[in-house]
Amino acid sequence: MNIGLIIALVALLLVLILGYNIMLQYKLKAEATRRQESARYVALIDATEELINGASYLPYSKELMLCLHNRILDALINMFDLDPKNKHLAQRVESAKNQVQQIQDNYEGNDATSFKVPTSDKQAIIMLKLVKRLRDTIRTEHNKGRIDTQSYMVENGRLETIQIRINIENVVKRAHESMTKGQPGTAAQLLKKGIDALSTKNDNYSMQAKEKLSEILEQLQNTRLAKAEEKQQTNRERDDDINALFGEKKKW
Repeated sequence: MNIGLIIALVALLLVLILGYNIMLQYKLKAEATRRQESARYVALIDATEELINGASYLPYSKELMLCLHNRILDALINMFDLDPKNKHLAQRVESAKNQVQQIQDNYEGNDATSFKVPTSDKQAIIMLKLVKRLRDTIRTEHNKGRIDTQSYMVENGRLETIQIRINIENVVKRAHESMTKGQPGTAAQLLKKGIDALSTKNDNYSMQAKEKLSEILEQLQNTRLAKAEEKQQTNRERDDDINALFGEKKKW
C-alpha cells in the first residue's frame, strides 16, 4: 500500500477523532450549562413560591401577587426553552399561565394595615425579613422591565408602610412589657427609638403612630416624675421623723 495514502488515512482518522472529541466536549459543556441554567430557574421558582406562601403573614396586593406568579411563569418558559421536548414543563407553563389569569380576574388585594401584628420578637423578625425579600424582588423585576415605574413605587411604598408598622407595633409591645417588668428606662428608650424612626414619615399611619408613641412616652415620663417626687417626699418625711427622734434636745 502506498505510504502516502496510509499517512493520509491516519491523518484523516486523527482529524475525525479530534473533531469528535471537540463536538463531544461542546455537547457536554452545553449540557452542563443547560443544567446550571435549569437549576438556577428551579431555585428562583422555589424562592418565589416561598414568598407567595408569605401571604399568610402579610397582606399581598393584586399587583404583588401578579408580579410573583409572572416571575414563576417567566422562569418556567425559560426552562421549557432549554428543554422543549419536556412535556411536564409544557404542562407547568400552561398551569402557570392559568394561575396568572385567575389572579388577574379574581384576586382581591388587602390594605397594608389589614394584618395581625407580630406577637413576639421572633415573629416580627420573620415578617421583617419577608418584607425585605419582597422589596428586593419587586426592585429586581422593575430593573428587568417587568414592572412599570409607577406600579413599583406604589407597591414599594405599600411594603414600606407594612415594614414600619411591624417595627412600631413591636416597639409598643416591648415597651409595655418593659413597663410591666418595672423597667421604665428601657421602655422610654424603645419609645424614643420608634418616634425617631417615624420622624421623616408623613403618611396617615406613621403620623398617628408617632402621636400614639408620644402620648405613651409622656404618660411614662409623668409617672416616673410623680414617683420620683413621691420618693423625695417620703425621704423628707423620714428625715423629719429621724430628726424628731434623734435631734438635739433643748437645754433647760
